[in-house]
Amino acid sequence: MSLWPAPVASGPVNAVVRVPGSKSATNRALLLAALADGPGTVRRALRSRDADLMARALAALGAGMTASGESVSAADWAVTPGPIRGGGAVDVGLAGTVMRFVPPVAALAAEPVAFDGDPHARKRPMGAILGALRVLGARVDGDALPFTISGPLSGGEIVLDASGSSQFVSGLLLAAARFEKGVTVRHSGPPVPSMPHIAMTVQMLRERGVTVDDSERDVWRVEPGPIRATDVTVEPDLSNAAPFFAAAMVSGGEVTVPDWPQETTQPGDQLRELLTAMGASVTRTEEGLRVSGGSITGVDADLRDVSELTPTIAALGALADGPTRIRGVAHIRGHETDRLAALVTEINRLGGDASETDDGLEIRPRPLTGGVFHTYEDHRMATAGAVIGLAVPGVQVENIATTGKTLPEFDRMWARMLSGEAS
Repeated sequence: MSLWPAPVASGPVNAVVRVPGSKSATNRALLLAALADGPGTVRRALRSRDADLMARALAALGAGMTASGESVSAADWAVTPGPIRGGGAVDVGLAGTVMRFVPPVAALAAEPVAFDGDPHARKRPMGAILGALRVLGARVDGDALPFTISGPLSGGEIVLDASGSSQFVSGLLLAAARFEKGVTVRHSGPPVPSMPHIAMTVQMLRERGVTVDDSERDVWRVEPGPIRATDVTVEPDLSNAAPFFAAAMVSGGEVTVPDWPQETTQPGDQLRELLTAMGASVTRTEEGLRVSGGSITGVDADLRDVSELTPTIAALGALADGPTRIRGVAHIRGHETDRLAALVTEINRLGGDASETDDGLEIRPRPLTGGVFHTYEDHRMATAGAVIGLAVPGVQVENIATTGKTLPEFDRMWARMLSGEAS
């Protein structure tokens, strides 16, 4: 077992941290470029395990994918669409965007495409989107990973329960313009989580000339037609700024993230309100978004639309001066791991007082002690352990390298932040 000694903040952190590009935007942009009516470029795309898995999946389906200007965490991708071809295999790893966005594209191929991934990926819910693709005309063998899929797929209208993941809706919408009849997706069931991610999908489709009607609640219509080729630049991943801003709060310091967009569909932008509610001072400057810390206040927050922030908010809650309640995130039991159970287990392992509710967590303040913080191969669990370790000596984070899913070389970024170096 690889253990990373989480560094304790020796004083207030004062740093500028440049976070890599958005995983959500990168993988949507790469997929749309592969389905476009001509070549395009995706600039400042994230280089991470999830993004690389998407690029390899699209190449396996016939797209030309050429990276340039590569660094540890970024690349410019020149994408040349080709006829969608089957007969190959796609490794989804543990990436929800790959396992749910790529099958509708594979359903445009006449020959079967085989999908599989990491062991835990086989436990993640897939039935809703695979069942929808069957109804729309695809041939699907299996209801979860591993499965095979092939066309022809005609499209049409589908009713599905997307309460398990907004990715079920986005996956259908992203490829829908290439379906003969387009698609109408109707959600029926409990509320869809992470709705801002669907808004991101809709906006990116419209920017490429695709007609999308989302005027009716829980209904999305995509008309068939071309997807216009374009050159795009990926925004910073706002959700990945969370642990660095949390460091400012834990240490009583100040962290600035450059290039914070004035307007965005990224749900991570809600960090501004969440961290303010937890006691931070949050300001826009010419340099970027600045978070200054002092005391940490417990919060009662509905994170349904920003569930990826749950581990960081839970870590702050474990260090707060009052109780924290996180609501609306029952669906994250089906993420990279059961994040609710994992957070409760690891916070309590360090002496904390956390418990699960039907749809979230309750965390009550209690002094913490050092120990091993297990990550369950989940990148956001790893960064949560790092946040707690800033204030609690002796925390050892298991497998910090799992952060490479979305934050390559996180441990080096963390060290540079603590030293005051600009990333």
